Amino acid sequence: MKYVLQFEEIDRHSLPHVGGKGANLGEMAKAGLPVPPGFCVTTAAYRRITDELQEMERWLNELNRLQPDQLDEICALAQKIREGIRSVTIPTPIRESILQAWTRLGTDHAFAVRSSATAEDLPAASFAGQQETYLNVQGEEQLLEAVKKCWASLFTDRGIVYRIRNGFDHKSVSLSVIVQRMVYPEVSGIMFTADPVTGHRRTVSIEAGFGLGEGLVSGIVTADLYKVRDEEIIEKQIANKDKGVYAVAGGGTEVRELPSELRQKQALPDPKIRELAALGRRIEKHYGSEQDVEWCLEGNDIYILQSRPVTSLYPVPSGKKGEYRVYLSVGHSQMMTDYMKPLGISVFLSLAPEDITMFRLTEAGGRPFWDCSSLLFLKPVQRKILSSTVVDDNLFALKKVVQSEDFKRLAPKRGVWREALSTMKDILSIYRKAILRLIQVWYWEEPELAARIALTAFEQELDRVKQELLARSGAERIRLIRRHNIFDAMIDPIALTYAGFIAMAVLKKKIKKWLGEEWDSSIEKSPPGNITSEMGLAIGDLADAARPHPEVIRYLERAEDRTFYEGLSEVEGGGAFRKKLDEFMEKFGMRAPGEIDITRVRYREAPTMLVPSILSHLKSNAPGEHREKFKRGEKQAQEAIRSLLQRVKATRGGTRKAKKLARLIAMYRNTVGIRELPKYIIIRYLGLYRETILEEAKALVVKGILDQTEDVYYLTLEELISLLESRLNKDEARKRICSRKASEEIYRKLYPPLVITSEGETFSADFVSDKAPPGALTGIPASSGVAEGYVRVVCRLEDGKLNKGEILVAPYTDPGWTPLFHSAKALVTEVGGMMTHGSVVAREYGIPAVVSVKDATRILKDGQYVRVDGTNGYVEILEGEKE
Repeated sequence: MKYVLQFEEIDRHSLPHVGGKGANLGEMAKAGLPVPPGFCVTTAAYRRITDELQEMERWLNELNRLQPDQLDEICALAQKIREGIRSVTIPTPIRESILQAWTRLGTDHAFAVRSSATAEDLPAASFAGQQETYLNVQGEEQLLEAVKKCWASLFTDRGIVYRIRNGFDHKSVSLSVIVQRMVYPEVSGIMFTADPVTGHRRTVSIEAGFGLGEGLVSGIVTADLYKVRDEEIIEKQIANKDKGVYAVAGGGTEVRELPSELRQKQALPDPKIRELAALGRRIEKHYGSEQDVEWCLEGNDIYILQSRPVTSLYPVPSGKKGEYRVYLSVGHSQMMTDYMKPLGISVFLSLAPEDITMFRLTEAGGRPFWDCSSLLFLKPVQRKILSSTVVDDNLFALKKVVQSEDFKRLAPKRGVWREALSTMKDILSIYRKAILRLIQVWYWEEPELAARIALTAFEQELDRVKQELLARSGAERIRLIRRHNIFDAMIDPIALTYAGFIAMAVLKKKIKKWLGEEWDSSIEKSPPGNITSEMGLAIGDLADAARPHPEVIRYLERAEDRTFYEGLSEVEGGGAFRKKLDEFMEKFGMRAPGEIDITRVRYREAPTMLVPSILSHLKSNAPGEHREKFKRGEKQAQEAIRSLLQRVKATRGGTRKAKKLARLIAMYRNTVGIRELPKYIIIRYLGLYRETILEEAKALVVKGILDQTEDVYYLTLEELISLLESRLNKDEARKRICSRKASEEIYRKLYPPLVITSEGETFSADFVSDKAPPGALTGIPASSGVAEGYVRVVCRLEDGKLNKGEILVAPYTDPGWTPLFHSAKALVTEVGGMMTHGSVVAREYGIPAVVSVKDATRILKDGQYVRVDGTNGYVEILEGEKE
């Protein structure tokens, strides 16, 4: 391997030899893009240098034995390695290769010298802030010294700690050095070929400042912002630019104060903004993805210094090319915004009937989205959204969409009713039976009895499907899962849920009309029939079952899933606790955090997931306290109802009015808990499907087709069927699995937008409360009341240890989080609306809740003392973190 490669010898395939930056520069130079000329000192040179450094092997062995918390030892050893590399005499073949390439470019020029990490050796993220750049390097001595400094930069303290924490072998990492002719720009900056804030794919975003780009990258310089869409400059923000970074005669750079006439001057003229944006589109087309570009302007010439993919943009859901569409996140309404593996997405999308256009969901970034365009394009729907006063995160975001320039310009005006009528026809076909059942329940049937009948019918249908799956094998079992329609089982629960919604709406209206009062949220406490609340109470029962047995409690504190049941049987009291646990698993064992994703491990497979909640109950609650609390809620609700009916009776025609209200209240309380039943039905089916799919995956492992059972998570249902029928060969299946595992980490880090358009533009629901004090975080007031307490941020349920009286702050909550509500004094979530899980359960438990609070888990810290106002929708930080 050569020690030096000229840019014209390099392309994207040269990455192992010249690193990511070097490969990009060579690729762009070959494509004819305006890149300053240069060359790369390859990784072969670095390898020879370190191989010939006698102490290097010993130093690397010592590094591999250190732990990330041994900072003093790491710093001392890192300094030795850096000094060792910088003190070496560069071998003659490497030195001559560097100087020959330098001479070819012109020794009278100054150069930029920078490090370039190899992606095979180390992910780019691990090199953030560690790669060195030396500007305005002049002469042979400075050049060779800068090259050695770049080699040594691989062993910064921070880089070493990162590699130790992430399990990288220090011997496997490598480095290339880029040497590039220096450009002395009047203006420089960064360009994104998609708007990095809104995600809009047709918007080029340009930042520009005076002097070298180093000042902008390092944050020293304030920059102008220009936005270009379809070759038109749509926005300009001219900054007060007081500083610039400039080259110094003899080498190096310095920060200078800018003269007053430049400070408010537009850094880049309009014609150059358009030229640069066009160049950005050319680079994007070459690479086939949105790019983050470093550029500069010297005289009249624009130069490209670097280009890399923009990885922070959320992927756009697939749709018809050239057609403007609007997609609504399903995960937000389901309180599960985490990444879902391909099998999880595939199964979830298959739950919707294929012949129903309104339920044709799509996927982007490992999350499900619903194309709501057909309804949103209708003028009456738009007017309803814009005039709505309902506090709902979806409505808030859609209101922004309807008001956006793109929507006004690109949303179709013709043919929208044809698609909308088809959608409405689908809605009626689905809900016709539910509407009929709603009418029956509203006028003739007792809702409590109807709910029991619905649950019994579902259990019978679930058993029928289970038997049918047992009677089949291979691809036929998976086909049955794919085409099974679960909606029939949910008709009654949906009807009962809507009966509850209607009853509540009518109640609020009647109470306001007859008494001039607002709704008393005490009526919502502890309703019967909520399957999720029952699970929370059942976990309290598990805690009480463990309480008399110290050996069981000690065992739970150290238990592992692999040996959980065997170990439990060996401790005193384990048998009695196991009996209670089996009862729990029979009813709730198929549940889990993020349970709409079939690839998530279930409680029955990983019982230790329940342990933090059980131990929290033991620590925070007296025996039976959770049941007493529920009964208190029932009593408070009944007292509120009794008081309300007495006040109504005292009005004119009061007896008749009270009778109507009593019927509506009974309807509401007996149906509000049933809103959790449709999801419970889905999760019961998913539990059955999961068992079936894992059985088939295990058979594929035995046959040597899959390496491990969990590899099935990276295939879709269709691919699994093809694999079982040998239409998809094992090599291709493994290739797809490997590729998807590699991209998983990228998607996992992305946060899904509430709404995204086909243009990539994203919209969120930002709430502003006029009653919030300055600096408070605002959101949807989901459960009334005010509470003060210490914050406990819980991002993953399995890590959740909530002490009694703490404020629970979470990204979202689904039914798996319910056990924590017993200890929480108030709830704050980043996702949610009035009728999502956390809001409903908070009202049932009588604790204040504010949901849809942007970045709550990032801004709020454990131990901060806050006030949660669930009536006015804000969270106020009262004190800093506890020591």
